[in-house]
Amino acid sequence: MKSKMLLLWLFILSLNLGCKKAYNPPAVTAPSSYLVVEGVINGNSDSTIIKLSRTVNLSQNTKSKTETNAKLSVEDVSGNIYALKEASSGRYTCAPLNLDSTKKYRLHIQTNNGKTYFSDYVQFTPTPAIDSIGYHITSNGLQIYANTHDPKNNTRYYRWDFVETWRFHSKYQSVSITNGTDIVPRRPDQMIYYCFGSDVSNNIILGSTEKLQQDVIYQNPITTIVSTSEKIEIKYSILLKQYALTKDAYLYWQNLKKNTEQLGSIFDAQPSTSSGNIHNAADPTEPVIGFISATNVKSKRIFISNDALPPSWQPAYPYNCGTDSVFVNYNGRNQVALFLIPIGSASIPIYPFYYPGSTARPDGYISSTISCTDCTIRGTTKQPVFWK
Repeated sequence: MKSKMLLLWLFILSLNLGCKKAYNPPAVTAPSSYLVVEGVINGNSDSTIIKLSRTVNLSQNTKSKTETNAKLSVEDVSGNIYALKEASSGRYTCAPLNLDSTKKYRLHIQTNNGKTYFSDYVQFTPTPAIDSIGYHITSNGLQIYANTHDPKNNTRYYRWDFVETWRFHSKYQSVSITNGTDIVPRRPDQMIYYCFGSDVSNNIILGSTEKLQQDVIYQNPITTIVSTSEKIEIKYSILLKQYALTKDAYLYWQNLKKNTEQLGSIFDAQPSTSSGNIHNAADPTEPVIGFISATNVKSKRIFISNDALPPSWQPAYPYNCGTDSVFVNYNGRNQVALFLIPIGSASIPIYPFYYPGSTARPDGYISSTISCTDCTIRGTTKQPVFWK
């Protein structure tokens, strides 16, 4: 009886397994690819930069794809037109615009497939200067903040983004390099110990004084850096950009922030539609992601040196590192010729070693992996022009 029941269960299980099909929900396989517009119409001495891309399905490996060969221009209500040029894939720029703060402006986009998009006309909104950038030293790291104010009490709504740059070094300093036939000392231009890394903000940073009597932003959080980050092991710099927003723009960014950053539990804000101000001229129902504002972007940069931070803060290297001894003669085998001299080898010589009494040629080299010796896999040795 038990054997019959077992056979019956195996039969039912085989039916269930055989009938299962992969389920791809509509959100994953939807054919639509929506236009994404990023940037602002910049009315000060800096360039206007607009980035165009397309959304991709969740089933695809890439996060987005750039929208190339489009034609963009800024237009005002008086009919003046300022054309943008594609500086790189999906990135369109124009020279600094001397905008009239009394006029309204919009963005005109014609994509490569012939579709036309317009943003709504928006009033130029002046951005006050950033008063200062500071930081708090906490038990876990740095909390960077910004201060600003509008003495006319007109701004009320703010957005920030930033570019951060830092100097760091690899785990080991290599003073030797292969030329394909031998191991030789590195020249100064071949050193790969010190590098510069860079990153951009990936969160939406907002502030509002709508409910305050004075238009003053005090210590608005910008970003945090953990105490073990290599960003602060030598010197760190942040370039902060500040944007004045209209109330409509603020509500758009606030809604987008809730939908993209704050959905983690049933107690978080629930997702809702983020309606921008960009529309398809022939099909207003087509979703377009983005909100175009017109303002004069303000920026400020600070540097933070490691010697201003607690000495107990030590960086955690991102890779597991160790060293090996590679010998010229190991039981009659030249390991250096096999593992270090060929161009493209997986190991890099760090420095030579000599047996006692040996002074002519090295008897071998201490070596390690590329990730532990070559900082250029995560940065560049070229010092930025703004670096102090």
